[in-house]
Formats: sequence, C-alpha cells, structure tokens
Amino acid sequence: MSRNYIQDKTFSRIDFVLSPFEVAEYENCIFDNCNFSGCDLSEMRFVECEFKACNLSLAKLNKTALRDVKFKDCKLLGLRFESCHEFGLSFSFDRCILNHASFYKNKIKGTIFKNSQLLETDLAECDLSNAVFDNCDLAGAIFDHTNLEKADFRSSFNYTIDPDTNRIRKAKFSLPGVTGLLHKYDIEIDNGF
Repeated sequence: MSRNYIQDKTFSRIDFVLSPFEVAEYENCIFDNCNFSGCDLSEMRFVECEFKACNLSLAKLNKTALRDVKFKDCKLLGLRFESCHEFGLSFSFDRCILNHASFYKNKIKGTIFKNSQLLETDLAECDLSNAVFDNCDLAGAIFDHTNLEKADFRSSFNYTIDPDTNRIRKAKFSLPGVTGLLHKYDIEIDNGF
C-alpha cells in the first residue's frame, strides 16, 4: 500500500470527525485544536509531531506509529496505546487528560507525564523505568507488575502502588504521597503531633 508523506504542515481547527483524515505518514507536523474523537488512526505514522489542544478520545490506534510525539492540553480519554506499533514508541504528555487510557505492556521508558490526569489508567506490565510523573493525579491508576525503577513520583498524588507486585527500586517519592505504597496494609498514618 503506498502512503502519502506529509511533512512540516500545520493543521488548525479541523474537525476530522466531519472531514476525513488522510491516511499518511506525518512528520514534524502540528495539529492545533483539532478533533479526532473516535477517528480511526490505525496504521498511520506520526513522527516528531505535536498535538495541541486536540481531542483524540476513543480514537483507534491499531498499529499506529507514534515516534517522539508531544501531546499538550489534549483530551485522550480511553485511548488504547497498547495497540500502537511497538517500534520506536515514544511520546510525552503535558496538561493532558488520559483518564481510562491503557498502556498495558507498553515499553515506554523515560516517558514524561506532566500536569496530567491519569484516572483509572491501565499501566499494568509497562516498562516505565525512568519515567517522570510531574504533578499528576493517578487516582485509580493500575500498577501491576509494572517496572517503575528510577521513576519519579515526587510531585504526583493519589497513586496506589504495591511494592510487592511492582519494581520500584530507586524510584523517587515524597511525603505524603509515599502513603500510596502502604495502601494494601489498611493502616492509619497520622502526620500530626
């Protein structure tokens, strides 16, 4: 299948739900304030692209290549990143809503999640070593057999991580967030005098 190659182009304020999105390889493109909600982005390639203030909720990502992609101020509800093409999978998130998304078994070392919501997001069996969770709300996020070695959670909150079923060696935590490591013990922690 031949595919178009689109480079260095800016797409602004386009509703791709109403006007079809061209199946292509996009490199160094900017998508600004676009709507991809529920769109089929399967088998497309995005290399060094930036999505700003876009809605990609429930978009289909079967074998989609995301390589060095930046998401900023985006709504990414329910996205299944585990369906993406594994080769070169890399992205960062700043002020994004990733609630109910799934990164199940993704190898995404060093990924940066900044000022984002990851409510009930599936991070089970991921390799998130060296990842940074900077000021993120992780309420209900699923960490199960996840590699979190050297990950930084110091400014994040509402996480529950079981040290017995996740690899957390050299991970960074701060008080009071570290209480999220003790949740399974159902103990009371008093920070007063």
